[in-house]
Amino acid sequence: MEILHNDNGNTGVFYIEQNGERLAEMTYKWNDSSILIDHTHVSDILAGKGIGKLLVNKGVEFARTHHITIIPICPFVEKILKADSSYQDVLQP
Repeated sequence: MEILHNDNGNTGVFYIEQNGERLAEMTYKWNDSSILIDHTHVSDILAGKGIGKLLVNKGVEFARTHHITIIPICPFVEKILKADSSYQDVLQP
């Protein structure tokens, strides 16, 4: 399943789309020092398949590539990032 990405330099979204319908997404805002992840949604069709964590992983890759930290406003993202020590390098204290 391919995760797509749109970014305009200030805001963006990682998402999965099928037949023109967005089935999962994670939205964010960012600046020179951090990415603020504010929303994650996975449709019932994809629920329970680990898609939310895949979206978070894409956000982590984005943060690492841009040498910025993540501020998780979305409770789901915060839970995932705090539960796994391998994400601590990008989690803003």
